[in-house]
Amino acid sequence: MLSSQSLRTKLLIRLAIASAILIALFSLVIYKAISTSLYHEIEDQLLKQAKYIQATSKNYHSGQRIDSSFLKKTLNISIQIQKKPPNIDDITFVTYEDPKDHRTYMVLYYPYDFQEQTFLKITKDITSLHQLMSKLYRIIVFTNILAFLFIIFYAALLSNYLTRYITNLTKKLSSMNENMLKPIKLKNLPYEFQPLGESINMLINRIQTFIKYQKELFIGIAHELKTPLAVMKLKNEVTLIKQRSPEEYIQTIKLNIQTINEMNKMIENVLKIGRQESDQFEPPVQMDLIEYLRQKSANYELLAKNENKRIVTDFKPASYCATIQPTLLNHIIQNFVQNAIKFTKPEGTITLRTMPVFGGIKIEVIDEGPGIDETIDLFAPFKRAGDKSGVGLGLFLAKSAADAMGAKIWIKNRKEAPGAIATLFIPDKLACPLG
Repeated sequence: MLSSQSLRTKLLIRLAIASAILIALFSLVIYKAISTSLYHEIEDQLLKQAKYIQATSKNYHSGQRIDSSFLKKTLNISIQIQKKPPNIDDITFVTYEDPKDHRTYMVLYYPYDFQEQTFLKITKDITSLHQLMSKLYRIIVFTNILAFLFIIFYAALLSNYLTRYITNLTKKLSSMNENMLKPIKLKNLPYEFQPLGESINMLINRIQTFIKYQKELFIGIAHELKTPLAVMKLKNEVTLIKQRSPEEYIQTIKLNIQTINEMNKMIENVLKIGRQESDQFEPPVQMDLIEYLRQKSANYELLAKNENKRIVTDFKPASYCATIQPTLLNHIIQNFVQNAIKFTKPEGTITLRTMPVFGGIKIEVIDEGPGIDETIDLFAPFKRAGDKSGVGLGLFLAKSAADAMGAKIWIKNRKEAPGAIATLFIPDKLACPLG
């Protein structure tokens, strides 16, 4: 079904129009070239005859015919001497059709005698040539019609072939929902469509990750809030079973306030998720990534010093220009550094370093803590490591920020000493190009 909004229809129409114009112009050029060549050949023939007659026959006067029975029989030429025709001063060719016999003639007026002001009138019957050109014209028109029909057919096949992959991608995407997200098979796509397929697969992967973490987030929120509420309810019910001393009531209230504060802290972290989603629409800017980290490291050093720890930096190269969403980048680096400070023992060292790698740059935060359990997904919501306090949403927020930027993060244990390495890889081409 063709539609004016269809890409296939637009492509079909443009191919048909462009090809038809090209064929029509080519046919016109060919027809004109053949016609001009044949008529020029006849004109050259008549000129040669005129020059020959002028050179060999000097005694003819106006109104006389030159006996040229041989030319009449062989070349359909008749020659006559006549007075200078009106509006003719030099060699002139005239083509006309005689209404009496419906034949076509070409006439050459050639100066003959300057003193008598006479001209040679050489007339050639070109009816056969005229008929030949008429047949050629009809053949060209008929051929163009057939060619145009073939062009429409071929354009339809070509447009169908070119849009088939887009149509298939559209059908696959339209049939997907959150429960049926399948990556596109790139090997079935032409080379030109593979970057599009890779982008779609990356988007599908991000949607799957988002849905997975959102489900875990909702379940985690319900569980994290339900447990302290149940504890508060039980404590209050036990307190009200019998008369208690004022100190016991005060203790129960203090425990309730402590639980409420913990719940408020968890709700604040959940709200950060909403704020970070709006940060994902922050316009990216071009900036010197190394200089940005140098400025931030000064603040991190104050945080570490406050807990009797220190931060050392090792930035390579000296500068690195990148297109970055600063707020999202700050979410990630700040979370890495805060976790490193949290798990590193007093008088320990946290290392913040960068290094260029193939396809981008790596930012690493290295701590001297106990390390991590690499068998669990630390980036899932409400996942906690070690015995330190926290809600368990920091790394989840960092992962969401990295996904929004088109970057990658991971955490591994150190091999040469206790501790962990949190890594952010920023590719040369991020998912946030300059608008």
